[in-house]
Amino acid sequence: MSAVGDPRNIFSVYFPLWFHLSHSVGTKMIWVAVVGDWFNLIFKWILFGDRPYWWVKETHFYHNDSLPHVEQFHITCETGPGSPSGHAMGSSCVWYVMITSALNFTRPSSEASVQNLQRFRLLWSCLWMAFWVIQISVCISRVFIATHFPHQVILGVLAGMLVGEVFDHIPSIHNASLKVYLQTNVFLLSFAVCLYLLLKFMDIDLLWSISKAKKWCANPDWIHLDTTPFAGLVRNLGALFGLGLANNSEMFIQSCKGKNGNKTCFKLMCVTATLTSLQLYDFIKIPTHTEVLFYMLSFCKSALVPLCVVGLIPYCVHLLIGEENKKLD
Repeated sequence: MSAVGDPRNIFSVYFPLWFHLSHSVGTKMIWVAVVGDWFNLIFKWILFGDRPYWWVKETHFYHNDSLPHVEQFHITCETGPGSPSGHAMGSSCVWYVMITSALNFTRPSSEASVQNLQRFRLLWSCLWMAFWVIQISVCISRVFIATHFPHQVILGVLAGMLVGEVFDHIPSIHNASLKVYLQTNVFLLSFAVCLYLLLKFMDIDLLWSISKAKKWCANPDWIHLDTTPFAGLVRNLGALFGLGLANNSEMFIQSCKGKNGNKTCFKLMCVTATLTSLQLYDFIKIPTHTEVLFYMLSFCKSALVPLCVVGLIPYCVHLLIGEENKKLD
């Protein structure tokens, strides 16, 4: 369930599926995921939340003879602050978008029959029940592996739903120009860096959690650079930049916006090709021996995901269908 709530699955699984079902939902999903994760970073820097796996080692709450043993796993040793939970927040905001979008697609008209209204109410109940089962399971998993306290995952779920709801009322993102994407990227990066430098000037170290993670993690091999606060920021900025390039590219206009864009076979071929490609793409590992190089390559790798999903792969499928049609003619 921690894997289900992993924000990286948004880009490699949920986004490709939903984008080819509905371009507007897929676009909103990326915006919600990126902005939601950015807010998560800012909240973490402000709230200074401890994680259970190091808190139990440093707190004076327990006596020496009552210190509990906390089991650790290979996914326990997150290096950022703990509040709010990024997994819970990312999962709730994206699933909130998926549930509300599915309900909007199936919502009956005001003149629908009583039977159709009853079916919709049943669907509404089932989808929201599934939403809460998934969110509660993700939250329990994060608490179970000693990565978060209960209040941190609850705060993450509520904050994620709030971000998802806000973007329901910002329709301008669906037709945003590349300039808007670039301005948003610059603002998100500038604000985060300025906050970091301001607090550092005030002698507040925002990377305090990394040293605690290195000190108390049971296995040093479980600590990864891609769990640091700036790694998530760079990864999200790359995804938003790639989406801006792809949505305003000629490849997207000719393929997804063209005559093949609404064909079921075209959508199925795009989904199959993108999911397969992204699973193989995940096997590409970025070198971590140099932090600056890691962040640069992480930005480029993240930008390539929406470029492939929105532009490159649909354009290749579009050309393939075109060649098949010529042969048939």
